[in-house]
This record gives sequence, structure tokens and C-alpha cells, in this order.
Amino acid sequence: MTGARAEIVLVRGDITEQEVDVVVNAANSSLLGGGGVDGAIHRRGGPAILAACRALRASHYGKGLKTGRAVATTAGLLPARHVIHTVGPVWSKTEDRSALLVSCYRESLALARELGAESIAFPAISTGIYGWPMRDGADIAVATARAHGIAPLKEIRFVLFDTTAYETFAESLRLEPPDQPPA
Repeated sequence: MTGARAEIVLVRGDITEQEVDVVVNAANSSLLGGGGVDGAIHRRGGPAILAACRALRASHYGKGLKTGRAVATTAGLLPARHVIHTVGPVWSKTEDRSALLVSCYRESLALARELGAESIAFPAISTGIYGWPMRDGADIAVATARAHGIAPLKEIRFVLFDTTAYETFAESLRLEPPDQPPA
């Protein structure tokens, strides 16, 4: 990939309070809200987000959004222009699903660029209820942001809810970039 690289920033806080062009929602496949980040975004963003998600379900995503994919809606009452919903994989001890997690970040970044976004805020996708180990999730997130965070994006913000997540992402950010970027 060519182009200017976006700055990667870490914030400890609430993703629903981020003043950015795009907020990424760690959605479930139904796109109709849920717990964790998904529920918080739907509650704070108000009924416009749910209405947009219902419209998507009625048109292109009748069976829901597949894991690793991303789709954009209005941000409703959030201090952002758009919400990009992406469905993270559930972690498995017996199956390597890391390509799906890479896809969540990569597709979200590509969609943000299509929207002309200069700033995007991500949660730590799949590291909550979906059980992805924080260390591995942080390494994948940071490596994918480094590989695919190009203009018009200027800032990629990881918004971490607790100290442990923040410190783990900070460690990943200090690592040297890998020789091969995530696919």
C-alpha cells in the first residue's frame, strides 16, 4: 500500500464519546444491537442507528452480516458522522480465526477511506465476550492499522475501556512492525 500513514493513537475511555468521523461498532451479526460496545453504541446513538441497521437487514443483509465483514450507517446522536459495524470472530482454541479478525479491521479501514474519513475510532474487537486473548487481539489490531491505515485517514484511534487493555495495546504499539503486513 502506498500513501501517507495515519497516526495510531490510544485512548482510555468510552468509544461513544469520541469525536471522530467514524466509530467502529463491534457488532453481532444481527446488526440489531446487543451487549458491550454494540449495546452502548445503539443506546447512545439513538433510534436512527437501529433504523439504518433494520433497513440493511431488509435489503442486503437478510441473514445478517458475516463475520469479518463491515458496513456503514449513520451515527445518529453520536459525536461522529458514521458508524461502521463489523462482526468479530469468536476465539477458538482449536481453529485459527485470526484472518477473520484482520478482516474486521482491514474492511473497516477500507470503508472509512471510501467515506472520506480522516479519523476512525476502534474498540478492541472480539476481546470481550467473544473471548479473544487481549495480547493477540492488540497485536492484530495494531499491525493491521499500520498496514492499511493510509490517506485520507489521518488518525486511527483505539479506544480502550480499561487499564489492562490500554497497557496491552501500548505494548503492541511499541513493537517493531512485522516484515509481512496482515492480508
